[in-house]
Amino acid sequence: MFTGIVQAVGKVLRCEPKQGDLRLHIQCPEFDWSDVALGDSIATNGVCLTAVALPEHGFVADVSVETLDLTTVGQWRVGQRVNLEKALTPQSRLGGHIVSGHVDGLGEVISRHPDARSERFQLKAPAELARYIAHKGSITVDGTSLTVNAVDGDLFELNIVPHTLQHTIMGEYQAGTQVNLEVDVIARYLERLLLGDRAAQRDANATLSETFLAENGYLK
Repeated sequence: MFTGIVQAVGKVLRCEPKQGDLRLHIQCPEFDWSDVALGDSIATNGVCLTAVALPEHGFVADVSVETLDLTTVGQWRVGQRVNLEKALTPQSRLGGHIVSGHVDGLGEVISRHPDARSERFQLKAPAELARYIAHKGSITVDGTSLTVNAVDGDLFELNIVPHTLQHTIMGEYQAGTQVNLEVDVIARYLERLLLGDRAAQRDANATLSETFLAENGYLK
């Protein structure tokens, strides 16, 4: 588990194809590696990766085909900057929100413009994730815990303060940039709970809908 509070920005040192998947070498001299052990989880642009080797000032991780298909990792190139966060411990402060490091889908930056000293970004989410994104709710973008400022269908807005722009990769975003999205885990579980027994049905239509909510007394 993670908090979505980025601790450092590293770089992709090597991308090595390995029998259909990928081995990554991430380097970050500014990161505190003293308490990182083999097998530990490190969120890298929001993707939970397992350290399989710990060369100086960095780590090596294997990336599965599924992760390559569902995240931006397959697009990464040598020299690319990435957000890094070590896994949450019982002593950590929960400064952001509960983040699993399991990417739900890819979003796209639609636009950005100055808003006083901040920058306002508009992003587009996949249609199947839009229902989990709420005004003033939490969302994780490339591993950064952020508050949603506005929602319009599958579009949502973020107001990014100077500190976040300086200490994450968000300052590099432009229209067309693809990003890893993780929606609030509470919203996902709430949907399954509301489905009740229907959640166990092997039915593509067993999803939360306005009709379902009305039939089960959630709407008047």
